[in-house]
Amino acid sequence: MWSERRIERAADGTYVLRLPEEERALLRFLPGDLRALLDAAPDDPGLRRLFPRAYEDEQDEAAYRELMGNELLDERRRALEVLAETATAERLTDGQAHAWLTALNDLRLVLGTRLEVSDESLLEDLVESDPRAPELALYAYLSWLQEQLVAALSSDL
Repeated sequence: MWSERRIERAADGTYVLRLPEEERALLRFLPGDLRALLDAAPDDPGLRRLFPRAYEDEQDEAAYRELMGNELLDERRRALEVLAETATAERLTDGQAHAWLTALNDLRLVLGTRLEVSDESLLEDLVESDPRAPELALYAYLSWLQEQLVAALSSDL
């Protein structure tokens, strides 16, 4: 797919971003869409993978949602905010890089849920005439960028 490393760990522990302006613009824009969805429709079916059930028992699940629901939502909002605010940065701190990882994963999960992406159906059979082609390409890009970030985060292990 893409060959150049876009994210690498620097000797000082920061993460160097080598993103073209078009990718930076996309990463500034996308978090706003997901944040708006989280704010307006937290029960949207597209969000179900972001908030999987913690308990089988309905009462336990309801108690968990009441206790943790807002905190989980706030963490996702903060990660999306960090991604949007630092998309133009040349370097990320460790905390910012982890926020990016959360935000990229959340964007992928929501998009993948809406597109009904499965391991078997990702891009192998994609044709340009497929009406989902732009969204599937975006999903592939976010997956690739997340992979780049995971490699950078784990480079010192």
